[in-house]
Formats: sequence, structure tokens, C-alpha cells
Amino acid sequence: MDTTANERVVRRRRAKDTGPPWTGGDEKATLLGFLDYLRESIAGKVVDVPEPQVRAGGVASGTNLLGLIKHLTCVERFYFLGEPMGNMRSSMRPRRDETADGLLAAYRETNEQVNRVIESCVDLAADAPRVPGRGLAPSMRWALVHLIEETGRHAGHADILREQIDGATGR
Repeated sequence: MDTTANERVVRRRRAKDTGPPWTGGDEKATLLGFLDYLRESIAGKVVDVPEPQVRAGGVASGTNLLGLIKHLTCVERFYFLGEPMGNMRSSMRPRRDETADGLLAAYRETNEQVNRVIESCVDLAADAPRVPGRGLAPSMRWALVHLIEETGRHAGHADILREQIDGATGR
């Protein structure tokens, strides 16, 4: 049976879903493996999305793909590099001068910096970096699990936004 050109394009966009990673056996390797998997999933949702769709709000709240990347960069820098986050609402809103390439590069660089912090930690029960002006620091374990939860939650949002834009699915 012959398919139309449109049907072929839709099939191509429906990428095969990749399963979770096989990781090292220890706790830190497992947690980092899953975090990197989720990071790559959400970053992949931004790649090849043209302007203005990449920054257009796909739901009533205005949540958009670039905003999710910008927000997750701020969250990682807050919990693991000790940088103040500032206004939560502005962390979800890319400025006009912020591009997909620039925000993705900043996200990936932050991922590398955070991974170095986590990898250098010998005990996940130790305190995560403390942000000046905040109370007690959470443990590295708590901060890492929270980052996995936050990234996973927003990766799900990105899945929906990307499917609304062009029908692309999968990780």
C-alpha cells in the first residue's frame, strides 16, 4: 500500500523510544546515568525546532521548550554550583537575545560542571553546595534525586510541547 508524503514525514518524526541506560553498579553511577539520560532527552526536544516555535508557549502557562532548558540550567547551578536563582518566573522565560544554540550550550556546559561536582563527592550524605543567604544545605543525595525528579518532570513537559509543534515523539 502506497503512503502519502505527509504520512512518511510523520513516521520519520516518531523516533524509536530509547530505554533507560545501563549504569555502573554503585549508587552515584546509577543516579548520574539516569540524570544524563533525562538531560539528553530534554535537550533533544529543542534541537531542530525553528523560531518562533522553540520559544512559543504551548500551554496556558506559557511553558516553552527554551524556557525549560533555561530553567533547568538555573536549577542545576543553584543546587550544585551555589549560585542564586533569582526570580523563578524569569528562569522559565528566555530573553529575545537568548538563542536555542546558546541556551543549549549553557545547559550542556552546566551539566559538565555539575557532573564534576557530583563525581568529586565521596559521600552523598555530605552537604550540597550552599547558596549564600539560604538556610541549611541539603545533602548531595537529596539534591541529586531532586534534580533527577525536576529534569524528568520537565522532560515530560518537553515531550508534549514538541509533539504539539511538529508531531515528533520518542527520546
